[in-house]
Amino acid sequence: MSLYAGVIVDLDLEQTDRVYTYRVPQGMEVAVGQRVRAPFGKRQVEGFVVELSDACAMDPARVRPLSAPLEDYPLLLPQMLELARWMSERYLCTLSAALRLMIPAQLRGGRVGVKQVRIAALAVDRQAAQAALAQRARFPRQVKVLQALMQGPLPVPVLEGDVPGAGAVLRALEKKGLVRVNSQESLRSPFKGPVTRASSDPKLTPQQQAAADQVARAMAQGGGSFLLMGVTGSGKTEVYIRLIRLALKAGKGAIVLVPEIALTPQMVDWFRARFGQGAAVLHSQLSPGERFDEWRRIRRGQARVVVGARSAVFAPVEDLGLIVVDEEHEHTYQSDKRPRYDAREVAQFRCRQEGAALVLGSATPSIATFMRTMPKVRPQNKLELLELTQRVFQRPLPQVEVVDMCRELERGNHSMFSAPLRDGLKQCLERGQQAMLLINRRGYSTFVSCRSCGYVEKCGNCDVSMTYHQAEGVLKCHYCGQTRRPPDKCPQCGSIFIKYFGAGTQRVEEAVKKLLPQARVARMDVDTTRGKDAHQRILSAFGRGETDVLIGTQMIAKGLDFPKVTLVGVVAADMTLNLPDYRAPERTFQLITQVAGRAGRAQYPGRVVIQTYEPQHYAVRLAARQDYRAFYQEEVKVRRRGLYPPFTLMARLLVTAKEAGQARSLAMVLEEALGRFLDQRPERRRLTVQMRALEAPIGRLRGESRWQVFIKLYAKAEAEEILEEMDRLCREQEEREARVELEVNPANMF
Repeated sequence: MSLYAGVIVDLDLEQTDRVYTYRVPQGMEVAVGQRVRAPFGKRQVEGFVVELSDACAMDPARVRPLSAPLEDYPLLLPQMLELARWMSERYLCTLSAALRLMIPAQLRGGRVGVKQVRIAALAVDRQAAQAALAQRARFPRQVKVLQALMQGPLPVPVLEGDVPGAGAVLRALEKKGLVRVNSQESLRSPFKGPVTRASSDPKLTPQQQAAADQVARAMAQGGGSFLLMGVTGSGKTEVYIRLIRLALKAGKGAIVLVPEIALTPQMVDWFRARFGQGAAVLHSQLSPGERFDEWRRIRRGQARVVVGARSAVFAPVEDLGLIVVDEEHEHTYQSDKRPRYDAREVAQFRCRQEGAALVLGSATPSIATFMRTMPKVRPQNKLELLELTQRVFQRPLPQVEVVDMCRELERGNHSMFSAPLRDGLKQCLERGQQAMLLINRRGYSTFVSCRSCGYVEKCGNCDVSMTYHQAEGVLKCHYCGQTRRPPDKCPQCGSIFIKYFGAGTQRVEEAVKKLLPQARVARMDVDTTRGKDAHQRILSAFGRGETDVLIGTQMIAKGLDFPKVTLVGVVAADMTLNLPDYRAPERTFQLITQVAGRAGRAQYPGRVVIQTYEPQHYAVRLAARQDYRAFYQEEVKVRRRGLYPPFTLMARLLVTAKEAGQARSLAMVLEEALGRFLDQRPERRRLTVQMRALEAPIGRLRGESRWQVFIKLYAKAEAEEILEEMDRLCREQEEREARVELEVNPANMF
C-alpha cells in the first residue's frame, strides 16, 4: 500500500501557499511535522510534512516521490502545526512563513548542523593501561596521553592542546588497541561558567502567595489567563518561579518571555540558579550554533524551562503548562517584520490550545491589556487581575522629585542636569552607591520646544507633536500629513528661545564625566551593545560595582535588579512625551515608572529625579505618584475622544520603491482600489474613520522612497474583511518592482 504526504513547500509566495501531494517511497520513514526535500518543478525544495494518508485524490501516476527526509525526527510538534495555521489566518501570511518561525533560521538550507567532536578513551581496563605505561616509558608523549585518559575520556582537541602531536600519538595507540577514538555530538552552550546554585526559595509574601495560588488552581484545571500587576520590586519574578516549579512537578514545561535581550542575561542567571541545566535560553544574539543546540535541548525535553525574547514563544516545549510574558506592555513583543505577529497573542493561543496558564506581568500594563480586566469583556478576551501592591520586605517605593526645567533655565542653569540631579549624583558617589541615568533619544524624533514656557508645536488635528524635517525646513504631522513652517518665536509666550530639542546618551556621558571626573561611567545603547555578549558584559560589570553610573536608553529601564542603585535620573522625560505617536503619554508613564523602580530595591532607600519642561502633564505627574489607575482613567478619556486604539484599529499599506514617483503612483492606485472596495457596501464606509494615501513619516529610508495608504477603522469584527482586502491588494503587487506590506496596529507608524 502506498503512503502519501501532504507537504507545504518552504517558499513564501501566495501562489505556492497550499498543500502539495507527494508519494513516500518504499522504505522511507517520515512523520507529520518532519522536514523533507522534494522535487518542485525543475528544482529541489525543502518543505514540511503536514499530513499523511493512504489515499490520494490525484492520479497516482502523476504523483512525484519525496527525495529525502532532512532530519530523522519531526521538528514540529502537532500543536505547532495548528499554531501555524492559526497565524496564517490571523496575521494574513503564508503557512510557510509561519512555519519558518518555529525552527532555527539557520537550519533552513543546511546552514547549521550538529557539531561533532572526536572523543578519545581507553580501549582496555585500568590494569592493562598500567602495564602499557611501563612498556612505553621510552615514549613520553604516549605515556602522557595514557595517563590523561586513565582519568576518563577526553575530547581530542583538549589532548592536542596539552600534548603536542597528540593526534599522531592517538593513531599509534589505536593501532596497538590501547585507545579508542569516536565522534560524539557536542552541544554549543551560550552559558559561561558553572551554574551558581541559589539558596532555598524565599518565603512568599501573602500577596505573592495569593497570586501564585490563584494561577496554580487554573493550571490544575486546564489553564487560564491572568494579568499580574505588581509595583516595581514587588517580587513578580519570584511568583513566576513558584509557578514554574508547579508546572515541572506536574510533568509540564514553561516559557518565560522578556522584552529586551538586555534583560535576558540577568533573568537567565536567576532561572539557571533555580533550575540548573533544565533552563534554556533563546534570543537573537546567540550564535547560530548555540541557538540550534539550545532549540534541540528543548525539543528533546532536556530543557523544560525556556527564557527568551519574542521568538521564544515558538519554543518546542511539549506538555506546556505555563507561559509568562514579563513586562507585557513593551512594544518589542510585536514583530516589525512579516509575519507581523504579536507574541502576546501567540502565547494566548498556545495556552488555550495546550491547556496551559498565561500570565502577563507588568507594573504598568498597556491600556489595551488592562482594559481586558474590566467588566463586560468577552470571555475569550478576559484577563483575571492579580495585584501586588507592596514591595517585598515592606521596602518603600523611591522618593520621586519632578524638576521643572523651565524654572532651572530662569535660574541661569543652562546645563543638562538640574541642581537636584547634579547634587544627587555627587552624594550618591560619596556614599559609595550607584546611579542610573535614562535618556531615551531617537534620532528621528527631534521636536520643537520653547525653553521658556515648555510649549511644544503640536498638530491641530491629531494632538501629537510635530516633527521637524530638516531637508524641507518644515514641521510635519505623522498622522494626518499637516505641515507648517517652524516658528521664529514661541506662539505662546513670545520667547525667542526656540529649541530643536534632543540630547543623546553620548552627550549625557560626556556631561557626567565632566561633572564627576572620578566616576566610572558606562553607556548602554544600540551603539555599545552590538557585539556578542555586550549586554552581559556591561550589566555584569555594573552588578560587580565596577561602574558607578550607568547611562542608557529604555533597555536599562525595566526588569533589572541592582541592590546598590539608590539614584535614578530621567534626564529628559519630554523625549518620549513628545514623540509624534498617540501612545507617547502611555510610553512616557511606563518608562518613568519602570526606571524609577530600579532605585531602592535593597536596604538603601531610593531617590528619583525626573527632569521635564512639562511637569503638569498627567503622564509625568501620575508616574511620579506611581498611580497607574489614575493614569489609565485619564488616558482612556484621551483615546476615546481622539478615536485611537483600542477604540479604533489602524492599518496601512506601506509602499517602498527605489524611485519616489513609483512609490507615490502605486500608493494612489492602492488608495483608489481600496476606496472602490469600501464603496461597494455602505457599512464598510461607516466603519471607516479615515482613509488616504500620503508620504510615510520617514519618506526615504535606506535609500528607498516610502508612501502609505493609511486607514483608521472602528474596532469591530466587520473590519476583518477590509483588512483581508488590503492583504489581497498587497499580494497582487508581489511581481512589481515596488514592495507593499500590510501593517495592522504597528508598534509605530514611522
